[in-house]
Amino acid sequence: MDKKSIGLLLGALAIMGCTTGGPARFDFYPPIDGVYFFTVGEFRVSMLVEAEREGNTGILIDADEELLARYIPETGFRHTANAFLISTPERNILVDAGTGVDGIIIDKIRALGLEPDQIDTILITHLHRDHFGGLLGDNGSNFPNAQVFLAAQELEYFTRTNVNEGAVAALAPYQVTTFNPRQPGSVNTALFPGITPMANFGHTPGHTVFLIEDSNDKLLIAGDFLHVALVQFAHPEISATFDVDPHAAAVSRRQILEFAEQNNIPIGGMHIVYPGVGTVEAADDGFTFTPRN
Repeated sequence: MDKKSIGLLLGALAIMGCTTGGPARFDFYPPIDGVYFFTVGEFRVSMLVEAEREGNTGILIDADEELLARYIPETGFRHTANAFLISTPERNILVDAGTGVDGIIIDKIRALGLEPDQIDTILITHLHRDHFGGLLGDNGSNFPNAQVFLAAQELEYFTRTNVNEGAVAALAPYQVTTFNPRQPGSVNTALFPGITPMANFGHTPGHTVFLIEDSNDKLLIAGDFLHVALVQFAHPEISATFDVDPHAAAVSRRQILEFAEQNNIPIGGMHIVYPGVGTVEAADDGFTFTPRN
């Protein structure tokens, strides 16, 4: 059986196995080259792993050696770059587009039985290259029928205030729709049924997390709310050199973790290794993360 047929079969199994009520059900199926499946109500969510490599604690701000030794194994740790694909009865929604290197995200979408022109919606958590680079290919738009959605604050910052020419070029072929997310726990307007953006500003000025919900099942896709999971769940006050505003990023990180913990919502990120999604519980002055296997 070829990859496309396997993807269609496993996708059908995922949808048949969905449930109602409670937090997201995680029906993990055998991976297709770094594609992992689970369900949120009737939504099929696939985590697409674009790259995995050795992690680097040097990106953490004010994390001393004693602290790092408590959390980082002597053998090191892995760092990943993920995107997510949400298939609903009405839409095929890509959350971030990866770097675009070697067409890896495109290959994984095809392994699921979809073609790039079947992606009709792209949600961008923020405009760093490893999240927008895959919008463009050698022949222009990689997703010719997609509409791009991102926070107005993000578009303003990276295309007007602190111009990122790569981001400007990547967005140029697309119809771009902006929104104004508010903090978790506030009243936020859904972009589509079951897809609601929430502000998580700090990593970038418009960094956004997305609440996915269907049939009372829920999942938070939280983008770059952290980069070194082994440390930053336990110590959300520690930010990274990639954060535009490290203090605001730390505040937002704690806020989204508290929201996830208090509402019993699984949380996933673009830089959390497989399975990339799990539950959080308050512990001491931070949190523990339990991957959903």
